[in-house]
Amino acid sequence: MRQLTARDRVVLAACAAAVLAATATGYILHARQKAAPATGFTESGTALAAGPAMQALSNGVLSTVSLRDPAGPRVLTSLNCDRAHAAADTVACLTPVDALRGTHLMVLNSKLLPKHDVPLTGFPNRLRVSATGRMVAWTLFIDGHSYNTAGFSTQTGILDTRTGSAVQSLEEFAAFVDGQPHRAADINLWGVTFTDDDNRFYATMSTGGRRYLVAGDFAAKTLRAIAENVECPSLSPDGRRIAFKAAVGGDPANGWRLSVLDLTTMKVTPTAESRSVDDQPLWTDGDTVAYALQRSDGINEIWTARADGTGRPGLLVSGANSPALLSAGDR
Repeated sequence: MRQLTARDRVVLAACAAAVLAATATGYILHARQKAAPATGFTESGTALAAGPAMQALSNGVLSTVSLRDPAGPRVLTSLNCDRAHAAADTVACLTPVDALRGTHLMVLNSKLLPKHDVPLTGFPNRLRVSATGRMVAWTLFIDGHSYNTAGFSTQTGILDTRTGSAVQSLEEFAAFVDGQPHRAADINLWGVTFTDDDNRFYATMSTGGRRYLVAGDFAAKTLRAIAENVECPSLSPDGRRIAFKAAVGGDPANGWRLSVLDLTTMKVTPTAESRSVDDQPLWTDGDTVAYALQRSDGINEIWTARADGTGRPGLLVSGANSPALLSAGDR
């Protein structure tokens, strides 16, 4: 049998790369073809009413609901996601894991045309798009499926959709606790929320049995702990407050209280929601946060609460989770 020459190896490598690229393209185009026919129409075929709208997952299906009639009909696509988020002209979806394929980060524009497809390993948990639509952050469980148990392991990465570059794990960043470099094998990170400049962000870091709010710098690749017992942060539209889940009594086994941190005074204000909220909240405006709860029968619901701790929680959308606000140009 003739041995392969250097030129033969180059040709074979190029062919293999072409096959892999075609496979990835085929996957995301297949998802687009499935999703496209339903976009812009409700189940009955009637266009969704004009006005403010929210993207959500309805039984895992990417959908849109009018905020003027959140109990009314919704736009349904055929795109299945375990987590979804959207901002500006970017829609992000973590696809379900099945026996044949691991999860993918699918990034599409507001018309569901594909932009990026990133294969990942793990079970989808958190997903966030920056306000400009440029940066996408994801969190996967590698080991375990809950933050209230010991021994879980996460992987959190960030994709720059403009350049196509990605950091697969924020654990590569230099971490600082109490102003000192912190290196440990037990570091886990999750729940990214971006500032307006697409470089700075906040996230949760656990290490040594403690959970910190960290301020991250994407360009400098650094993480600095600034507070404790702050998980799954969500930065307010004015950039001054963070909505988050706080472990009751500092112990996640007791559940979490939805709370708000003032970044200037570092004062924490619990919201009126007394049920355990295991979600990364979403600011619907400067005064209100939305979050998902699961009923005892397994049905997901999106609720809202005032950020200042007053009032009562209110049901916003039934049979849905993973909320994201949509602008008029995203519909």
